[in-house]
Amino acid sequence: MSTHTPITSRPVRVALVGAGNRGLTYTEWIKNHPEAAELVAVADPRPAARAAAGAPVQFDDWRPLAENRIADAVIVTTQDRDHVEPVLALAAAGYAILVEKPLAPTEDETRAIVEGVERAGVLFAVCHVMRYTPYTDLVKQVVDSGVLGQLVSIDHLEPVGWWHYAHSYVRGPWSRESDSSPMLLAKSCHDLDWISYVMGGRIEQVTGFGGLKHFRPENAPAGSADRCLDCAVEDNCPYSALKLYMPTLREKGAVWPVTHVTEATDEAGLVRALREGPYGVCAYRSDNDVVDHQVLAMQLAGGVTATFQMVAFTEQTHRQTRIFGSHGWLTGDGERVTVQDFRTGESTVHELGTSGSNAADGHGGGDDALIEAFVRAVATGDAGAVRSGTATSLGSHLAAFAAERARHTGTVQTVPVA
Repeated sequence: MSTHTPITSRPVRVALVGAGNRGLTYTEWIKNHPEAAELVAVADPRPAARAAAGAPVQFDDWRPLAENRIADAVIVTTQDRDHVEPVLALAAAGYAILVEKPLAPTEDETRAIVEGVERAGVLFAVCHVMRYTPYTDLVKQVVDSGVLGQLVSIDHLEPVGWWHYAHSYVRGPWSRESDSSPMLLAKSCHDLDWISYVMGGRIEQVTGFGGLKHFRPENAPAGSADRCLDCAVEDNCPYSALKLYMPTLREKGAVWPVTHVTEATDEAGLVRALREGPYGVCAYRSDNDVVDHQVLAMQLAGGVTATFQMVAFTEQTHRQTRIFGSHGWLTGDGERVTVQDFRTGESTVHELGTSGSNAADGHGGGDDALIEAFVRAVATGDAGAVRSGTATSLGSHLAAFAAERARHTGTVQTVPVA
């Protein structure tokens, strides 16, 4: 429970630790809502990242924030393996905390964060953005209405996207477990959280399979080179870095994902980055080791079953979901929900028209709704504005860790109670 005193006379003061794409997304909402919140400080070792955040107070490390509390809340959006120390110290200093998922790459570290935050008694939220989208609200409304009858099962697909996977999980920061975390945790711990949230029950047991099937040296096309700039067959490769980044720069300018590749804004700078950096390496010759496909079978509380698939080889689009009940079923694609009522035989289509399935497009409204809810919770002292507290966030992480144990051992794993 938060010990925070409600703020009534001024905007919530926020500091940012880690000024990457995710952090800047949340602070953009803050800048656009000065009546609600104010970005007062940023901590990041990179001068360009600090400049992009544009806070009046800037540090190259988070520790000064812990030594001298200058804000009401801190957003922690460092890399996965760099969450534990700042979160624990900043919570102990009395800040409300919003931290990017996953909390940490190991079960012990995740538990340490949760225990430390609970001990500090501060407001705490995890960036499970899928809980906050209008689409999720609609699915949850349908499920809770009872129109589907008794819930029986759910089937959920995370279509990562062929180019998104190559960018982030072959060439990018999440390409190796030792540098970040298992793919399931990094990309889909909030899918497991979402399944529990919409179905109203925790994941109790899990098993599954998966691996790195395609992005391996033995699958490199004949005649290919170590870098796309030198490759004779690059034009026929779906994972060509030139195909991925150059059209984006020419048509949209220096936007994500180009901004992950280089700080330059011209073609010469992009070519230089592809020549020298990891984003120009052949997708089949990188040092990546995370899975490119994974399937789970789960049992939730009350005997409800669930299946989940995360796969790289898709278009980059919204999650796809089917929910099966005794009296009806639901299909959803992130933009519309179709419900068939077995009692009447009628199908009802609910159109949302929501766009933006990925991080660059605000996760279909989830990013803005999350930071708005967190700021409101800090301002009012009402933790109920946050849809995932310590126990629920820990639960989704424990399910992901159990799924990884199941994948590696070929067993069915019981998920510990959070």
